[in-house]
Amino acid sequence: MKKHIILFLLLFLSFGSMVSFSKENIQFRFNKAGQFKIAQFTDIHWNNTSDNCAKTIETIKMVLDAEKPDLAVLTGDIVSDPPIKDGWLAVAKIFEEAKIPWTVVLGNHDSEKGRGFSRCQIFDIIEGLPYYTGEKGLPMTGCGNYEIPVQASQGDKTAAVLYHIDSNDYPENDKLGHYDWIHFDQISWYRHLSDTYASKNNNKVLPSLAFFHIPLIEYNNIVGKPTTVGTKGEGIASADVNSGMFASLVEKQDVMGVFVGHDHNNDYIGIEKNIALAFGRTSGADAYGKLERGSRIILMYEDQFKFDSWIRTKKGTELYYYYPSGISSVNEKTLNFLPAKDIELNKQGVEYTYYEGKFKSVDDIISQKPLKEGVLKNFSIESAAVEDYFAFGFKTYIKIPERGVYRFYTNSDDGSKLYIDRQLVVDNDGSHSLKRVDGKVALEAGFHEIEVRYLENYMGQTLEVGIASRHILEQAIPDNMLFIPNR
Repeated sequence: MKKHIILFLLLFLSFGSMVSFSKENIQFRFNKAGQFKIAQFTDIHWNNTSDNCAKTIETIKMVLDAEKPDLAVLTGDIVSDPPIKDGWLAVAKIFEEAKIPWTVVLGNHDSEKGRGFSRCQIFDIIEGLPYYTGEKGLPMTGCGNYEIPVQASQGDKTAAVLYHIDSNDYPENDKLGHYDWIHFDQISWYRHLSDTYASKNNNKVLPSLAFFHIPLIEYNNIVGKPTTVGTKGEGIASADVNSGMFASLVEKQDVMGVFVGHDHNNDYIGIEKNIALAFGRTSGADAYGKLERGSRIILMYEDQFKFDSWIRTKKGTELYYYYPSGISSVNEKTLNFLPAKDIELNKQGVEYTYYEGKFKSVDDIISQKPLKEGVLKNFSIESAAVEDYFAFGFKTYIKIPERGVYRFYTNSDDGSKLYIDRQLVVDNDGSHSLKRVDGKVALEAGFHEIEVRYLENYMGQTLEVGIASRHILEQAIPDNMLFIPNR
């Protein structure tokens, strides 16, 4: 009798585990701390006959054990050599044994001619496997266009969306370039879903991420920016055709970050038009590339357009990046922290001087006699007496709430410069149309002197002075951070 009871319990527990982690029953949810963690694995290039499979398994298991993600997302070029089915089953077994749910978007090598399996046939292999939670998606270009909703920590509200999009492989007409692109029907599908989720959320878009394999052509725009961090070891192998996917992401304003693979020697992340564009870290031992194998980790925060990301390898973690500030651990380690001023201030405001004349540089105003002086609530050029050919000098103290790296920017027409404790942080000088320039500085908590110089020449006049940090969302510097001495 006892043996029958034990056998029944074992069968019940086994069946319960299978039900809990089938695609139909699993529900992704922010934890009690309001966090949801994703491990991105990319370019595994699994070859079931290779001795390197053991190294790839070791890398993936190391990441899963160390990070314990809520979800693993595989961003293409997963099984690149026959036997294809055996390869996918072997990769799936890694996540099944770790009891970690996983999803897939396909790469250009996953269904190349001669491999014997189409893109949708690959999904036929993996759909229904334990812990696999993706799907083929609706009939449209490619296969594997689907979204994963993430529920709030409490209740049944959807709090975030993870878009999985097939970036396809090669265009039918090779005169259009080497790599294919995300097509209009896929973009239309994303736009419809974005609107649908917003309509169910009081017409407010949900914080979202997008995953696919081939990088967008806009990845070229973040190279060399102050908010870009990581390794660029090769060119960006995007499609030559710009399909407008990025324009839709910008318009919908829900996707915080795009995560791709494809370029094995790239692992950098940067921000373009308020969207983070990131490469994962190559994961497979049989893939080309010099970077140590590992994974990109993404940590989302409930009800916030904010995430942290870093690279995990056997050596540990590196390249921490904080969206939307664009601050990174590289900045924290390499910048010298400026000490706070030994001063106590309680009067809010900004002191200004006003000039008129033709200036080539904002530094030209230093030797000039001001026509007017006074105090404003904030940095503003509204009190200018003429429309063209004038300049302002602003001085105040900014109260920094905590030790850290801060990003400042000026968005100006024409030129501007921003100094912190007499150190040039933003150089946006010269006569030009509206242009934004950013700079970073490491500051101790407390008061720091801030100076802004501005000039206006011909046609159009704008000045915005902004700030961001790990814990301050990008914004124009608020009045309550700016102080002047009692005179």
